[in-house]
Amino acid sequence: MAHKACVHMSGLPDAQGLYDPSHEHDACGVGFVVHVKGQRSHAIVRQALQVLINLLHRGACGCEANTGDGAGILIQMPDRFLRRETARLGIALPPERRYGAGFVFLPRDAALRGRIEALFERIVVEEGQQVLGWRDVPTDDAAVGPSAVSVEPVFRQLFIADGTDAEGAQTNDRFERKLYVIRKRVEHAVDAMGLADRSSFYVPSLSSRTMIYKGMLKADQIAPMFPDLADPDVESALALVHQRFSTNTFPSWPLAHPYRFVAHNGEINTLRGNINWMQAREALLESDVLGEDLEKILPIIREGGSDTAIFDNVLEFLVMAGRSLPHAVLMMIPEPWQNHEGMSPELKAFYEYHSSLMEPWDGPASIAFTDGTVIGAVLDRNGLRPSRYYVTTDDLVIMASEVGVLDIPPENIVIKERLHPGRILLIDTAKGRIIADEEIKRELAQAHPYREWLQQNMTRIEDVPAAPYLPPPDHETVLRRQHAFGYTQEDLKIVLGPMASAGEEPIGSMGTDTPLAVLSARPRLLYDYFTQLFAQVTNPPLDAISRSSSRRWNRRSARRATS
Repeated sequence: MAHKACVHMSGLPDAQGLYDPSHEHDACGVGFVVHVKGQRSHAIVRQALQVLINLLHRGACGCEANTGDGAGILIQMPDRFLRRETARLGIALPPERRYGAGFVFLPRDAALRGRIEALFERIVVEEGQQVLGWRDVPTDDAAVGPSAVSVEPVFRQLFIADGTDAEGAQTNDRFERKLYVIRKRVEHAVDAMGLADRSSFYVPSLSSRTMIYKGMLKADQIAPMFPDLADPDVESALALVHQRFSTNTFPSWPLAHPYRFVAHNGEINTLRGNINWMQAREALLESDVLGEDLEKILPIIREGGSDTAIFDNVLEFLVMAGRSLPHAVLMMIPEPWQNHEGMSPELKAFYEYHSSLMEPWDGPASIAFTDGTVIGAVLDRNGLRPSRYYVTTDDLVIMASEVGVLDIPPENIVIKERLHPGRILLIDTAKGRIIADEEIKRELAQAHPYREWLQQNMTRIEDVPAAPYLPPPDHETVLRRQHAFGYTQEDLKIVLGPMASAGEEPIGSMGTDTPLAVLSARPRLLYDYFTQLFAQVTNPPLDAISRSSSRRWNRRSARRATS
């Protein structure tokens, strides 16, 4: 296959058959391997690392061929392995799910590192939990490029015991939230005290359920860099991997994927507006499950991250605030529902209700997500970043941004499918089954009386009383006002004219050569000073309908961002 040839070649393969190297396009590579029944094994980890290697051509490197943009893997907590390793350090771990493990990037400076570790331990105790100890993570950066090594942090794992004696799933949820609060408090404190910059201090994971190994690496460097991953006792029923092509930010150790809940192939085009709205809503936030801890985690978004890092910040918050992971994902990436004639009224009410709480995080994207128990993937509404998956006879699901990431004998393949726009793929390892898109959405739509809430609380523009009638001013007065307020012929002809005649926003090129309003010596309309920030990449072509709807949606997001 062409992608495997790319792994071992410095250039692209020769044109052959239907393959033409001139059609090659680069983007991040994302994929996961999961055992549907939740059966843990080291084989899952090995297979996921092979998926990552077969996605090597999806990543990028600098002028040094051995300095990559980033690669990583997320697995379930490897309890057997960690129990063995911590015992050697004299650390006795509580039962599984009663302790959390953090993978932490720390500064090389010993004094700064000591201050951050002491701060971490103090906040753990203040939050009523118990510090069990630290472990130095073995590494081997011999194959890593000098640019990546020059900014390489120190890698340590922190172990924290649940400070309560309660048992059960709800207790684990509470403990997971407490670990989230601890991490956010440490991040805020380090930032406020200026102890380290964002590249030398970072917490890839702090959880009782999952652990992440990642860095400024290439796909074939992740396993040699972290020998833990080769240990047979590192077992998991799922593994999420990612090979990065840095399009919107510079490569760094923290910006490698996966993040705490997601790995992402694509771009979030509406990012600036999404960030503004999240910041604006922080004053109105309430949460029964977080309670007084809510104030400790603000701000939700740790700026300076990539679009995926920020997306993950918000998704993590929605889950920690009490929503299921599929619920949170569908809030952020809803399917096109307004004109969907076949959609049930209950599901439309679900989407309409949540549209008043959260704007879509829009853009070409294939997003894989997991909380350590469920794992799945979803596409953007237009399906611009395709992904495919296999279901095998031995209960594996293999999903990736392209086909052929693992060699599976054809006779072992039960289902060979692709992700569809607006539809969600979800595997629940606790229930041991693939949950259908219709079932997920039906349960979410029926969980609450969304239609009733809308009818009781939403004010519609058409119900607002009409303004008192005033006779229209004469043409000369209108023209004088237009000049006074900075309207141009382009505004009237290109924007307002089509809106008045056709009742819809006009379609136009996303590019513009209009001078920046802030540099103009003449008065300009207020909204001229604001513009939507788009990813600096070329997206695949859209058909006329989706192109029109996408531009209209992004213009609306831009205007909301200025309000």
